[in-house]
Amino acid sequence: MPIFEFICNECGCEFEKLVMKSSENNEIQCPKCHSSNLEEKVSGFASVSTNGGGGASVCTPSGG
Repeated sequence: MPIFEFICNECGCEFEKLVMKSSENNEIQCPKCHSSNLEEKVSGFASVSTNGGGGASVCTPSGG
């Protein structure tokens, strides 16, 4: 179940919402002003490593 980040276009409130299915995106309202005039924020995600990395991402450039 993905967690999405939203920003309210009415009051500027930023919040996260656990969304069970894509059809629920139409039912989401701002927790502050209850507006449904929302914009989904582009956000990164975290991953958990089981190879002893402590959950930290180890990325190397693909060019060299």
